[in-house]
Amino acid sequence: MDQAQQLRNIVKLHNQNNIQNARVITITSGKGGVGKSNMAVNLAVQFRKRGKRVIIFDADFGLANVEVMFGTLPKHNLSDVIYGNMAINEIISEGPEGIGFISGGSGIVGLNDLTHDQLDGLVGKLSQLNLLADILLIDTGAGVSESVMDFVLASPEVLLVSTPEPSSLTDSYSLVKTLYKNPTFHPQQTSIYLVANKVTSEEEASAVYEKLSSVVSRFLNGRLSYLGMVPMDAALEKAVRSQQIISITSPNAHASRAFSALTDTLLNESAAPNTTARWGITQLFNSFLRRG
Repeated sequence: MDQAQQLRNIVKLHNQNNIQNARVITITSGKGGVGKSNMAVNLAVQFRKRGKRVIIFDADFGLANVEVMFGTLPKHNLSDVIYGNMAINEIISEGPEGIGFISGGSGIVGLNDLTHDQLDGLVGKLSQLNLLADILLIDTGAGVSESVMDFVLASPEVLLVSTPEPSSLTDSYSLVKTLYKNPTFHPQQTSIYLVANKVTSEEEASAVYEKLSSVVSRFLNGRLSYLGMVPMDAALEKAVRSQQIISITSPNAHASRAFSALTDTLLNESAAPNTTARWGITQLFNSFLRRG
């Protein structure tokens, strides 16, 4: 039995058991330093405030910014599920506000070397996240590396973080271009939201979106949706330097209110056509299965 058939069998069993799909949102950026991990953590806090069960999957193997912001050093990571026969719930650390946190660790790098049986077992274990979370946030690395693109390709919803800096805009376009040029990408099954971060005004945020949206439309015949913005905020910069989460420490700050507005927009956003038919957590690793 090939890997694709194994995946289809797992999805079929999942549907037969009427397991509610967790919503998967992948947060990414074309370059580092634009506030991607800070976005993931603050959105997680805002989702929790609305009663959602949230797990962050830190897929940024190189930096692990989420665990730094949580002030938590995970005892286990994805490698322990793959090679240590641990269950997925056993590697979930608890962050502030009851947010679950999974470190990808070296397990992400080792996915290329797994056998068919190991891949089959891994996807089956990951599917249990549907029972543990309403929302799974994937914090990827930055740029267009293979691992980043695999997560982005597999996700029904992608949140692209960009700043007004020309280099950030260029790198964001490069990421979207790489996505659209991939033959396995299906635009009609993926919602790509843009968040303008570190902007001075709504007008600057709109300009960020218009610049990116126009080139994506013109040269890729593609589409970006504008999700919203997070303004420059001294309170946010202070929180980042102190390794604190502004949505917790300063809930009334401008940035906190912006994260709150982004969360409400996401909760009210209609899914892109056909995304509801995708099993996000399993599909997330489908790209890795195809590489085998």
